[in-house]
Amino acid sequence: MHITLLKAKLHRATVTHSELGYEGSCAIDSDILDLAGIREYEQIQIYNVNNGARFTTYAIRAQAGSKTFSVNGAAARLACVGDLIIVCTYASFSNEEAQKHHPTLVYFDGKNQVIRTAAEIPVQAT
Repeated sequence: MHITLLKAKLHRATVTHSELGYEGSCAIDSDILDLAGIREYEQIQIYNVNNGARFTTYAIRAQAGSKTFSVNGAAARLACVGDLIIVCTYASFSNEEAQKHHPTLVYFDGKNQVIRTAAEIPVQAT
């Protein structure tokens, strides 16, 4: 049996471009993709904090150091420049692999500068 777990999360990135006429996908700064372990053409889920839209696309590389998060093609209707988004990837693990797995979590400020990374999400206080 396999279980699907969070592989990587880019938390509260700011959309820098929204290109309706582009072929599709989401272009993300190459340095950020490498830091998070997200491969080019890997399926990603995008959650728009501003409007609640949730959609699936794939990652492509944007220029290293650019801080780009460009939502392209039809998905451009779901995210505007300035919107905050969460980008997640998931992977399937065996029970043994799942016991050892920790996601790569990357957190951003309002200018898409990495402010910290982590391997676990803190327990939610009630």
